[in-house]
Parts: sequence; C-alpha cells; structure tokens
Amino acid sequence: MTSAHVFITTSIPYVNGAPHVGFAWELVIADALARFHRARGDSVRFLTGTDDNSLKNVQAAERAGVAVPSFVRAQGDRFVVLGRALGLSNDDFIRTAFDPRHAPAVEKLWRACDVAGDVYRSTYRGAYCVGCEQFYAPGELAGDRCPEHDTPLEAIDEPNYFFALSRHASRLQHLLARRELRVYPEAYVAETEGWVQRGLSDFSVSRSERRARGWGIRVPGDPSQIVYVWFDALTNYLSALDYASSGELFAEYWRNADRRIHVIGKNVTRFHCIYWPAILTSARLPPPTDVIVHGFLTVDGRKIGKSLGNGIDPLELVERFGRDRLRHYLLRHFALGHDADFSVAGLIRANDEELADQLGNLLQRVLVLIDKHTDGVVPALSTDRTALSEAARGALEAAARELDRGAPDRAAAAVFGFIEAANAEISRSEPWKLAREIGTGLSGSHAGAARALGDALGDTARALLWTAGLLEPLLPDTASRIAGALGAPLPRVYADAPAWSELASGARIRRGDVLFPKLGK
Repeated sequence: MTSAHVFITTSIPYVNGAPHVGFAWELVIADALARFHRARGDSVRFLTGTDDNSLKNVQAAERAGVAVPSFVRAQGDRFVVLGRALGLSNDDFIRTAFDPRHAPAVEKLWRACDVAGDVYRSTYRGAYCVGCEQFYAPGELAGDRCPEHDTPLEAIDEPNYFFALSRHASRLQHLLARRELRVYPEAYVAETEGWVQRGLSDFSVSRSERRARGWGIRVPGDPSQIVYVWFDALTNYLSALDYASSGELFAEYWRNADRRIHVIGKNVTRFHCIYWPAILTSARLPPPTDVIVHGFLTVDGRKIGKSLGNGIDPLELVERFGRDRLRHYLLRHFALGHDADFSVAGLIRANDEELADQLGNLLQRVLVLIDKHTDGVVPALSTDRTALSEAARGALEAAARELDRGAPDRAAAAVFGFIEAANAEISRSEPWKLAREIGTGLSGSHAGAARALGDALGDTARALLWTAGLLEPLLPDTASRIAGALGAPLPRVYADAPAWSELASGARIRRGDVLFPKLGK
C-alpha cells in the first residue's frame, strides 16, 4: 500500500490565560488521528502551537504588569508543558511571535493575495469583540454584547485593509458541494453552506498600529497597520512547513499532501471553512481537505473558557489521574459536534466502569490463569478462526473507518465493544472451571479439557493483544502496558493485521501492577 502524506493540525490558542481541559480535548483528538495515520503506515506531520499576536494577549499582559513579549513567552511555555503531559506525538510546535519562519510566511501570503487583487484599503465601521478577535455584522447580534462572551462590543471606525471574500463564494460552494473540503460532523457542513448561500461580505485583515498596541506583524508596505490576528494565525499552518522558502515540507505536507486536516473548536468554524480556503484560493494554494469540528466542554452547562474563569486545569488532572485516564474520558465520552459537561466524577466513573471493570479486570484474570495453568506462556491455538477473531476484524474495520473520517469517539466505541465481546466469550468458555476440572480429575477427557483451556486462554490473550493494537492511537501508554504484560510486541493492526494464531504465540507473560485500579468508593 502506498504511503499517504497527511498533515494534521490543531487550532492555535491565545495565551492570555492558562490552558484548560477544553483545549486538551482538541489536542488529544488530533494526536489520536496522527497516531492512527502513522500506525496505518502514512507519512504524518502533526503541528500544534500558540497564537501569540492577539490583542487579548496584550491586554492580559498589561493587567499582569508584565512586558508583552515576556508574558506571551511564559504563557506559551504552559501549552508546551501540557502537550508533553498529554503524551502528544506532535512533530512541531509553532509560536507565532517568536518563530523566525512565521512573519516571512505571513508577508508572503499577504503579497500573494494582494497580487491576486483581493486586498484593498477601506474604512471599517462596526462592532468588534476583542475576546473573539472578530467583527460582528448587525444581523449576527441580538443586542450590543458578544453572543459568545457576553461582553460589551467595541465600536470601531478606522481605515483598514480588506480581503475580497465575496469574490470567492462560487469557489467555496464548489469545494463544499464536491466534498473537496470535507467538514465533519455533518451539521457543520450545513452551517458552512448556509453562510455561503446567505452571501459573503469582505472582511478586514488589518488593524491600526495604535489599536493593536504595536504588537503583531506589520502589513507589508504599510507600517501603520498590523496584520489581523486571524490572517496571521491561520498562516501558521503554512509557516511551520517553510512556506516562506517553499521548502520540502511545504511541498510534501501542503501543496502535494493527500490529506490536510485541521482539528478545531466550533467557534472558529467560519475562519477555517470560509476565510481560510478563500485566502488559500486567492494565493493559488490548495485548501484543507478536512476540517474536524468539536463542540464545547461545559461546567454546569457553561462553556469552559480562559476569559470566563471556569477553566479546569488539565495538568492537575494528569497529575492526579494519569494521562490515559484523561485521554480515555475525553476521547470515549465526548462526541464531536456536541457540547457536553465535563466532571471529575464522570472521569472516575469512566475509569471504574470501563478501564478497570472491563479492560483491566479482563487482563488480570487472563494473566493469573496463564501464570497458574500454562506455566506463564500464552497457549497456541488449535484453530485460526474463532468467534473473537471474527469480532476482532470487525472492530478493526469500524475503528479504522471512524479514525479515517476523524471520529475518535466512535472508534473508541468500537474498541470497547470488542472488549465487551471478549469478556462475554471468557464468561461463556469458563477457563477457570476447565482448570478446576482438570486439576480434580473430574473431566471425562483430560486431553480435551486441556485443549479447551488452552484455546480459551490463548484466544482471550490474543483478543487483549489485538485490543492493545486498536488502542494505540487513543491510549498509547495503555497499549504498551498490555503488550508488555503479555510479553509480546504491540501488533500493527491498522497497517497489516497479523494472523490471529500468530499473535503472542509462545509469549511469556510478565505480571505487574493492576492496569487500572478503581478510583471510586
């Protein structure tokens, strides 16, 4: 199978406050997709980073009484630490104020749009939300407050540069209709198509140097203007690939890539599904192929946000519960496209009911039985086709299909459905009962019972090893621990699924700590 080139990114957050668990959700979604594509044999580039050139960051630095560069750098460090704590497999981390690749890329993209005739100077008059870094049209407002942040809007009247978005409506309609730009979940396709059908207005792509407090990238040829933070921020997807110098990374992972995948929150859908493809079209560059949209995590029904002051610190969660428990809760229990309440109680319940009772308990039972009744060696099988081997293939097909389309929650459901099947099968075969009968001589056919015991334990051990392979994109540490306990290498099921009987054949188990102890009372 020919290796595909796949570029996967998160959005880049403002650094006006500490990272919260809502952004951790986005990070682990993107990481799961990157790990899946690598496991399948694709050539992957996974990028995340921070959006440094925002007025929100400037205002936060002023409130803290700290110089803006120092504040932005220190705050950005917290996002680097978060990525490490979550076990991200990102290949790059861009910081838009400090990375030498970024400003030249923004300038190059601006000039390309200018040459195309899509940048012009005019006057902006209207309402602006600093929290969103977005202008709002009168039809988008029910009053004089931001619909997302519930804060007063700022009245702006100043000369700006504009991007001629209205010129690109037909191109956007084509991309969406032909699914050359795939938006998932489907609800966001309808939302995006609705924006285009209602008509697109040109939008401002600069701010006065005075209003931006001098922070940001200056418009090429006009130092009195600062490039609008969204034009600046979106360019990070190109600048991290050496777009300014037209490097090999840019050719491999953008211009000629098979997939260009953005993982974003629903509040920035318009920027990624409307503005960004139009800017790229203007610059004669290919658009993203996929935009995967998640909803908001909430606490007591209110969106989690830095500016709202109700953030849950993901670093504290990792320290308290371990990263795979947090990854499991986020990836398994929060469906894309929907808002949902996050709670520590929910995380503990997910651990106890699924990681401990279903997965951990199954592994522990099998290890104990193999250690006691087959001298610690995973038994060979008398057949390569079993009920579990068939279920394993079905779980692989489902998980791979869902990860390929960008739905790790559905993939996790397929994996845990297979774990449930493995638990049901070991309950049906009752290897502990077979072992007791052999030991007491109650079985009429000692050889037949021994073979049945070996098949039951060998089959379930292979199901667990297969589960580890399925889980590798989602819970990488857990996958490695399961394979290690079974004394076998982690199978690359997504790339080239091995024959069932060959899995863990002759492996010697290594019993250790319980995989997931219960946390609840």
